[in-house]
Amino acid sequence: MSEHVDVAIIGAGSAGLAALREVRKRTDSFVLINDGPWGTTCARVGCMPSKVLIEAANAFHRRKDFDRFGIRGTASLAVDIPAVLERVRELRDEFVGGTLKATEDLGDHAIAGRARLRGPNQIDVDGRRINARNIVIATGSRPVVPASWHAFGERILTTDTLFEQRDLPQRIAVIGMGAIGVEMAQALARLGVDVIGFGSSRSLAGLSDPIVTETLESLLRDEFAVHLGSSAELVREGDDLRVHNGKVSVVVDAVLAAMGRRPNIDGLGLETLGVALDQRGMPAVDPHTTRIGDLPVFFAGDANGYAPILHEAADEGHIAGLNAVAASPRCFTRRTPIAIVFSAPNIAVVGKRHSELDEAATIVGAVSFERQGRARAALQDKGVMRIYADRHRGVLLGAEMCAPAGEHMAHLLALAIDRSLTVHDLLRLPFYHPVLEEGMRSALRELAAQLPKCSDSDLASCTGFGLEALD
Repeated sequence: MSEHVDVAIIGAGSAGLAALREVRKRTDSFVLINDGPWGTTCARVGCMPSKVLIEAANAFHRRKDFDRFGIRGTASLAVDIPAVLERVRELRDEFVGGTLKATEDLGDHAIAGRARLRGPNQIDVDGRRINARNIVIATGSRPVVPASWHAFGERILTTDTLFEQRDLPQRIAVIGMGAIGVEMAQALARLGVDVIGFGSSRSLAGLSDPIVTETLESLLRDEFAVHLGSSAELVREGDDLRVHNGKVSVVVDAVLAAMGRRPNIDGLGLETLGVALDQRGMPAVDPHTTRIGDLPVFFAGDANGYAPILHEAADEGHIAGLNAVAASPRCFTRRTPIAIVFSAPNIAVVGKRHSELDEAATIVGAVSFERQGRARAALQDKGVMRIYADRHRGVLLGAEMCAPAGEHMAHLLALAIDRSLTVHDLLRLPFYHPVLEEGMRSALRELAAQLPKCSDSDLASCTGFGLEALD
């Protein structure tokens, strides 16, 4: 028996729920199909539980600064790893419970099962045929784990399994030094785990600016071993698990696979849509409509491989949901790119990356936080920020940083870039003293020195004292 609906949404993650929100406002003829656990990746295994672990790790790590603050007695402090992980799960379950409320009243509109496309208007779900006027694909992603590693069983961890552990192994190799790898490697090291990080490239945490990358690498090496530039391989030696990359060979208790996430498109039937697929089996998607070609099919969230970030997934679900019930798809302007890694110091990339810039048309302003007054007061005097601007007009283009409070300064810069503000526009804003944002102002002043001077009556021309106590 066939069923007919206006919209079928495949996947109940962040993008799928955002699409559902818009679809159900406009039609009662829809279904939401989900295979596996309900609740978003962010709440279950991603953004939220990882931050709970990071906060615990940073709190315990802070004890190392107590003597410098004049606080004694740190030798009596200890971390209870099982208790830390229990709190992670408790909060995780609350976060997941919140996301489940979005689907608990769907009744027959919710279908648990594995969907397979049979064309641009037809889906099979475990033998159940659904004909849909429009389809939203929001099937999410999963951690990348090489097939050969499956033989190592539970000694291979991912963010899908890490937070389920009742305790942590003493020695862990983190393979992959992207955003997830850097966050988890530092957090585990700060909780007392002996961490060895491996990255196949020389880049770290999504950075492309070589100066920021070099600074970050040096800071991470102060906390755990980092080996970059060659792929790591796993070998079983009796009961031992050995990791080597041609230069370094270590025995570990477990491996955390942090090599990114892979779109959940296996067996989805994208080949039945009649459009070209790339070498990954992915169709081309218009990021401004989320539409696949001219089909009544919309591809949103991690599944499309565009930007596996929660607010981007939510945006795409919103776009897909609206377009799936519209007479004709609308184009949406996407937000200013921003990516944040919650290490210490924070890592952030805003607007254009360093690798995307035209060097001849770009100027750079930089600041080190080693001598920045507020950073020194807080014992957060580490890191660097590099801001990019147009050489001729002074318009802000982007920034890369590993900086204290970088997560907040990145948002300020994203706002400025979104509004096409210039270096002088941002220097006209008030910077209270003493705040970490004064470090960003120092980088902006360095940019301003490379631009035509503004009028003396313009407060953007106000220069610094050249004194760390005042700047």
